[in-house]
Amino acid sequence: MRPYLRLSALGLLLATALRAQTPSWVTPDREARVAALLAQMTLEEKIGQLNQLPAAFDPTGPVPTGGRERDAYQAIREGKVGSMLNVVGAEATRALQQLAVENSRLRIPLLFGYDVIHGYRTMFPVPLGEAASWDLDAIEHSARVAATEAAAAGLHWTFAPMVDVSRDARWGRIMEGAGEDPHLGSLVAVARIRGFQGPDLGAPDTIAACAKHFAAYGFAEGGRDYNSADISDDTLHNVVLPPFHAAARAGVATFMNSFNEIGGVPATASARLQREILKGAWGFQGFVVSDWGSIDELVQHGVARDEAEAARLAITAGSDMDMCSEAYIASLGRAIAAGQVDERLIDDAVRRILRVKAALGLFDAPHRYSDPQREQQTLRSEAHLAAARDVARKSIVLLRNEGGLLPLVKNAKTIAVIGPLADDRDSPLGSWRAQAEPDSAVSLLEGVRRAAGPDTRVVHAEGARLTVGKRGFKQSLTFNTSDRSGFPAAIAAARDADVVVLALGEDAFQSGEGRSQADISLKGLQLELLRAIQEVNQRIVVVLMNGRPLAIADWADSVPAIVEAWHGGSQAGLAIADVLFGDYNPSGRLPVSFPRHVGQVPLSYNRKNTGRPSGASGEVFWSHYEDTPNTPLYPFGFGLSYTTFDYSAPRLSADTLAPGGTLDVAVTVANHGAVKGRTVVQLYVRDLVGSVTRPVKELKGFRLVELAPGETREVSFRLTPADLAFYTAQRRWEAEPGEFHVFTGGSSAEVKKARFTLTE
Repeated sequence: MRPYLRLSALGLLLATALRAQTPSWVTPDREARVAALLAQMTLEEKIGQLNQLPAAFDPTGPVPTGGRERDAYQAIREGKVGSMLNVVGAEATRALQQLAVENSRLRIPLLFGYDVIHGYRTMFPVPLGEAASWDLDAIEHSARVAATEAAAAGLHWTFAPMVDVSRDARWGRIMEGAGEDPHLGSLVAVARIRGFQGPDLGAPDTIAACAKHFAAYGFAEGGRDYNSADISDDTLHNVVLPPFHAAARAGVATFMNSFNEIGGVPATASARLQREILKGAWGFQGFVVSDWGSIDELVQHGVARDEAEAARLAITAGSDMDMCSEAYIASLGRAIAAGQVDERLIDDAVRRILRVKAALGLFDAPHRYSDPQREQQTLRSEAHLAAARDVARKSIVLLRNEGGLLPLVKNAKTIAVIGPLADDRDSPLGSWRAQAEPDSAVSLLEGVRRAAGPDTRVVHAEGARLTVGKRGFKQSLTFNTSDRSGFPAAIAAARDADVVVLALGEDAFQSGEGRSQADISLKGLQLELLRAIQEVNQRIVVVLMNGRPLAIADWADSVPAIVEAWHGGSQAGLAIADVLFGDYNPSGRLPVSFPRHVGQVPLSYNRKNTGRPSGASGEVFWSHYEDTPNTPLYPFGFGLSYTTFDYSAPRLSADTLAPGGTLDVAVTVANHGAVKGRTVVQLYVRDLVGSVTRPVKELKGFRLVELAPGETREVSFRLTPADLAFYTAQRRWEAEPGEFHVFTGGSSAEVKKARFTLTE
């Protein structure tokens, strides 16, 4: 087991708010080289390093306005550009790099950045789906493949991982993170950073990672993208910041700040976040990049009168690189001349940027990432496609399997594959798909046809299109609510089939940035199609393809089987078929709760108890809904298997834990079924009394365990006081003495408990 799966690792990581370890990519030789170069730079050249320009042909945000027509090529020649984003391909990056190093006075290379979120050309499941695997090795390998492909295409830097904790399924970018839990999110963040950056950031097949969005973007009010986040210090420190702290401790090269405000201060202008916490308490050595145009947006927020003031606020707060607004290049020179900005702030920002460029080896070999031959050999290689299939099937969560309808038998007479997503080769690629070729995924229909027996008849009917008109990254979707012309064919196919595989869910562009939704139920005619199929055949397996939790309580209990496949990437159809036919026993577990109704969100398992948690005596005056239970439809950590696992109550090595001591927790897991399977043994803790209120449960550890039929195994965990630490009323990370519950089991809702005391 990797060291970062040990319980004490994260506890120490969160409890240590002193000097951070210097990352391996910061070396004395590189520091000396950066210092020597910085000493030669003019103020104009320094500010140029803080300026990031987009490729005009591929914007991923609003195009800057204001009347400036900047000649990007000339700016590069003059050393007034430090980074470009959305320039991809070995030939394109080589051409621009050559422009920089052969023409600018100091020959400082450009840094090429791109949103490599869940793959570059080979697509893996969307990050929320990958987190459902709870397999840190698989997640790290996914990022390693993405980095290898991106580096071969001339890229140096990805704007990933997104480590925002989010409890609101309405938020479109929930698909980009690891879900609702800070512990799981922290470990996934570290795995992705290790995958992107590798053991040596200077190797030519690695790219610099970027922890985003700092901070609280996932807590946008109403789940509406770019909105304000109104959260307490308790939530900020105990829920939002842990994955970012984990990223900093793991040596992530860059951070990106967020669009939202916290407590009236936009993150881009927050010295508390960027200077006091990140660069101060955590000792972060890399640089901070703004999000797209977020410096200019300080004017819209109402904290800056104009662009010049926005630039002063951002650089003072610790935003080192200006993504796309060009506010720094336009304003900082005059601000320094007027004594409004200390040039030492500029020097610090430039030093951080040059440090990352040096770590990537760009000063020694600026063109080594731009190798057309390596690019051609690397993208979508057979090994990468095989990895995508493996990660996709590990990410699939079996939500329901009444009557054992799954796995399907391969010699069935007829299988009907129906639904708007059944033969869709594009939606499985997901949102934020980098350079994936449109319609390049293996569809569910293709996967079923390849996996079914030679004598099985596989029939297909779309039933109803999901969307109408144009679709894509830059368009809003229009859903089909009137065209039922495909219903008769779908009904006929279902009537004659032994089993129906019904593909429902979301178009790829229903989730992602700017894709928040007030209604997270099935869109268009999908529910109507399901009801029509049910009238002629009850043997239905619903395969969900989506980037967020969906509200499906209205129909979930009416179908025997539900498979959560997410947007599974390039090999989605093959991975889903592996699970449907039992070639792979599903092992995924939910990283985020599925609500019964949208009115329940935000929703998470690690809620607070409140002063009126129960209505056991039948009274009405307690914290509840009158029209639905408080509980989710499917809780965090939930997932079924084709076998049956049993978990014993936790056994503790002692009933007390002393300061500086350890407490061992053991649980026996047994496979009582007929097939081999893999489960995720989960450990939660509750602090019964704290100086501030504590959640009813907090994930503190998990183990992936594979058991043969009839096999029993003891799984052990080790707790230390550091694992029990939190941000207390004294405004510091510490463990408070008192009583604790420890829970073990197969999900956050199905656990058995024991009790211990942390002594003074």
